Amino acid sequence: MESFRKLKLSENLLRAIQDSKFKEPTEIQEKTIPLVIDGKDVLGSSATGSGKTLAFGVGIIQNAKKGEGVQALVLTPTRELADQVSRNLRFFSKYYNLHVAEVYGGVGFEPQVREISRSEIIVGTPGRILDHLSRRTLDLDGVRFLVLDEADRMFDMGFIHDVEKIIKNCPKDRQTLLF
Repeated sequence: MESFRKLKLSENLLRAIQDSKFKEPTEIQEKTIPLVIDGKDVLGSSATGSGKTLAFGVGIIQNAKKGEGVQALVLTPTRELADQVSRNLRFFSKYYNLHVAEVYGGVGFEPQVREISRSEIIVGTPGRILDHLSRRTLDLDGVRFLVLDEADRMFDMGFIHDVEKIIKNCPKDRQTLLF
C-alpha cells in the first residue's frame, strides 16, 4: 500500500484500493497516475487487465464534485467494457458517493435519462452518447475529464467520426485521457 500512498492519492481512494486487496500499483498506474492527478493529458497503452481504469479513474474520482452534474465522460467501444469500467469506477469511488451512469444501446432510453440527471460520471458507447446528445438528454458543458478507453479499438470499429462529434460537444478546457 505504501507504493500507492506515494502517488499522492487521497485517503478515501487509498481505502478503496485497500478494500480491493491491491498491494502495489501496476506499471501503467505507476507511470500515469501522477500525470492524471496533475491534470495532464495522457496517452497510455497497456494490456487488458493491467489496471487502466484505476489509472485514469483516480483524477476523476478525486476531483469530481458530488451534485455538480456530469463532469466526466468515459467512452468505450462496447457495452461489455462500459459495464466493467462502470463497476470499477463505482467501487473505487465508493467513499465519495459519486454516481456513475452507464449509457449504451440495447437497453431502455428513459431509465438512462434518469440516471444521467443524477450522475457525475458517464460511461458509454459512442452511438448512444450521440443519441442522448441529439435528444438533448445529455449535456457535456460541465465535462472536465474525457476518457477514450480502448481508443484504438474504437477507431478500428469505425467510431472515429462519432468520437469527433462527441469531442466537439465537450469543453475545450478539459483533461483528455486516451488508453
